[in-house]
Amino acid sequence: MANNYDLVILGAGTGGYVAAIRASQRGMSVAIVEEKKLGGTCLHQGCIPSKALLKSAEVYRTVQESESFGVLNDGATLDFTKVQNRKDEIVDRLHKGVQHLMKKGNIDVYEGRGRILGPSIFSPSSGTISVEKPDGGENDMLIPKNVLIATGSRPRRLQGIDIDGQHVLTSDEALQLEQLPASMMIVGGGVIGVEWASMLADFGVDVTLVEYADRLLPQEDEAISKEMARAMKKKKVKIHTGAQVIPESLQKDEATVAVNVDKNGQQKTLTSEKLLLAIGRSGNVEDIGLQNTDIKTDQGYIVTNDVYQTKESHIYAIGDVIGGMQLAHVASHEGIAAVDHMAGEVIHPVKQHVVPRCTYSAPEVASIGLSEQEAHDQGFDVKTGTFPFKAIGKALIEGKTDGFVKLVNDAKTDDLLGVHMIGARVTELIAEASLAQLLDATPWEISEAIHPHPSLSEVMGEAGLQVEGMAIHGS
Repeated sequence: MANNYDLVILGAGTGGYVAAIRASQRGMSVAIVEEKKLGGTCLHQGCIPSKALLKSAEVYRTVQESESFGVLNDGATLDFTKVQNRKDEIVDRLHKGVQHLMKKGNIDVYEGRGRILGPSIFSPSSGTISVEKPDGGENDMLIPKNVLIATGSRPRRLQGIDIDGQHVLTSDEALQLEQLPASMMIVGGGVIGVEWASMLADFGVDVTLVEYADRLLPQEDEAISKEMARAMKKKKVKIHTGAQVIPESLQKDEATVAVNVDKNGQQKTLTSEKLLLAIGRSGNVEDIGLQNTDIKTDQGYIVTNDVYQTKESHIYAIGDVIGGMQLAHVASHEGIAAVDHMAGEVIHPVKQHVVPRCTYSAPEVASIGLSEQEAHDQGFDVKTGTFPFKAIGKALIEGKTDGFVKLVNDAKTDDLLGVHMIGARVTELIAEASLAQLLDATPWEISEAIHPHPSLSEVMGEAGLQVEGMAIHGS
């Protein structure tokens, strides 16, 4: 059976379903094709379930430290089954919410594998979508005016290391653990690796963290990386940076997994109950029919122009599958922009310097714009202002005084180039910095905004003042 649509979207992750809603709002007839579940990786295997587990870890840690607040307890215990059940309930509730939004928007949902066909009896140009049904029934044929590819990404594999789901895991398998291991080796010290290291350490797991670069969170400002390493060591996480895993050395038995790592020509064997591979994500470009089109890929990602059109102008692509900043909120904004462009609107493509980046570990990390080193590398005359949470009253009240906020500023123009935070609730505080970047605010303007007292947000005003060495509560 063939059905005609203004827009057919491949992939119902955050970018895909948000784009579908936007298209529906613009009066388009819309179909969305999803092989698994509405909500995609972010809802079912990424953002939401991992943050639910991180929240449970935070509560467990807080209860263990409750005596410092004058609250005595007789020894809290962890029921990991209930932790997982809570996570699943949150995911299920949000999944039902997305299903409701699809019905509300009169968006047709096709369950199955969608592939792009070349020119055929259905259309003189490529773009017809063949939906292979999971029950093996006759394929649906969807004939759209426009196609949006939003197929997302999957955990990247390390050649030579097989994911068996028992000893060697990716984040997908780790989210389904029925019980916590006694020890976990995490390969990858980026956002995913650090979040899992923080969570598992707070749950009482013995964690070893291995990172190929010379520091944790290598995409962050160097000062942030140093503070995170200090925080992880405080949690008794064993850290190996500048260390390369030797895949062929992997050994497994019933109880453990062992692998050699090379650091400066010296090899060392690391052993744990399980190994978690967290080395980034790869775009889902395979088996979606790209070979039937003129669409180009580069290093495993779909190539688009600045309005998200592929080589075939009626086929757009957004989100993780086009590379760049693989973040759910980026995919959402790209999806909206792509649909608006289809509708003939003048759009403002997502610019990297206004996109906030968050790591939901404890302490949290959030940043936007250029790091101090990046600013120097781009030729800016750099001036910075850094202010610690330990000088903020609300941080003392919360019992969370680690960390700081750092502003990176152009000394010649006073433009704000970047904001970097590590500490309690900074993934919420970054919203102020995001607005400041969008409106091209200066550190002085941030300091002039009245921040409520007592609040963690006061750290932003103080950091703005500190760019000129004028912080009120600075030592």
